[in-house]
Amino acid sequence: MLTPKEIDFIRDELATAKKPLFLYDDDADGLGSFLLLYRLHREGKGFRVTTTSKIDNSFLKKVEEINPDKIFILDIPLVEQEFVDNVKKTIIWIDHHLPQQVKNVHYFNPRIKDPDAYIPTTRMAYQVSGNPDDIWIAAAGCLGDWHMPDFIEEFIEKYPHLMSEKEDLATASFKSPVGKLVKMFFFFLKGPTTEVRKSIKVLSRIKSPDEIFNQESSAGKFLYKRFVSINSKFEEVLKEAKKVATRSKLLVFIYPTQKWSFTANLSNELRSLYPQKVVLIARNKNGEMKCSLRGENILPALNNALIGIRGSGGGHPNACGVTVKEEDWDRFLKNLKREIQSS
Repeated sequence: MLTPKEIDFIRDELATAKKPLFLYDDDADGLGSFLLLYRLHREGKGFRVTTTSKIDNSFLKKVEEINPDKIFILDIPLVEQEFVDNVKKTIIWIDHHLPQQVKNVHYFNPRIKDPDAYIPTTRMAYQVSGNPDDIWIAAAGCLGDWHMPDFIEEFIEKYPHLMSEKEDLATASFKSPVGKLVKMFFFFLKGPTTEVRKSIKVLSRIKSPDEIFNQESSAGKFLYKRFVSINSKFEEVLKEAKKVATRSKLLVFIYPTQKWSFTANLSNELRSLYPQKVVLIARNKNGEMKCSLRGENILPALNNALIGIRGSGGGHPNACGVTVKEEDWDRFLKNLKREIQSS
């Protein structure tokens, strides 16, 4: 968690920013973090980081185009020193992945002090925001990053129709109404870029989740209609994924490349359905297998399975992203099965 001094510092940086640029991860935690900080002053622009997990010189063009006075980097694991040196802007970086050593940035990461801490970026952004009216955004972002927030009792009191009592993560995320809100935060980031941008813009003006669920405004109607459309596509793929579940400890599902990427969502939901299994969801994109891996303390097994493989991966202890060259896929699977059996 952020200290009071750190909260005040970030608030001051936001308050004095005239044209901030928010670079945030393309998931519920990244979106939640952006919305919470943006809604404080409604200044600047947000930009989703969709094709990589690092900020490098490829983002210099975007910075030059927007010409911000400050840059806020949210829920992004890596920032290259060369980018920092070239951009010459005030950078505030809030993250919760493995700590990095980068100079000339204001870096906030709870794992610097406690390597085992698991505090989503959304939770820290909510500390900065401090707006109780936005607790629904904070809850969706935290639950979307598989974290039960410490303020969940306040959320239940305010929205008992979305969550009536404190539950375990799987029940809250996939069986309670609040789980639909979490899905929305993922699904609004999917599809054609113009529709995604419109969805985020509209979402930034929504006053409460009821405005969406009950379609109380034209904005709420637009978002709900879009969610229903995307969710129907997700349910079709989920139905197919369930068919591959066997007695094996490893559940592997490969689905066709399409504009709708549900890799992370499928792995999360299947993991809740089959908690004793390791779940690996993949799709082939441009000769690479893009994967989402879920399992109890699966990170060490993944690291070992990638030895000698043309690929990369990492993330959290129980949730990882993986990219493997198509030619090395079978060998990677063999390695992963070996590691799972030996663990």
